[in-house]
Amino acid sequence: QVQLVESGGGLVQAGGSLRLSCAASGIIFRLNGLGWYRQAPGKERELVARISSDGITYYADSLKGRFTISRDNAKNTLYLQMNSLKPEDTAMYYCTDWPGRNYWGQGTQVTVSS
Repeated sequence: QVQLVESGGGLVQAGGSLRLSCAASGIIFRLNGLGWYRQAPGKERELVARISSDGITYYADSLKGRFTISRDNAKNTLYLQMNSLKPEDTAMYYCTDWPGRNYWGQGTQVTVSS
């Protein structure tokens, strides 16, 4: 059974940083591409970043330079380092397999106060 469990969200002031983690089980982690999505209230879920099995990364244009996606295959964990956070980054953040997007975690809430 595949499980993706996100953590690391919270309340932070604008300009602050957070690091999200996604612990995976039930999949051969190192063989899978992975991604982070986010969904703000009243908005569609959008891709934040993704990383291939061999470490090639892609970012949404609006987030380049502030967010960094990485993975630790030894720990079966995906990360998202978020810096210079803005109130518009407030959303529920989810991890998923890529490109299939067959599995999703429960999400972790990020709230950025102005």
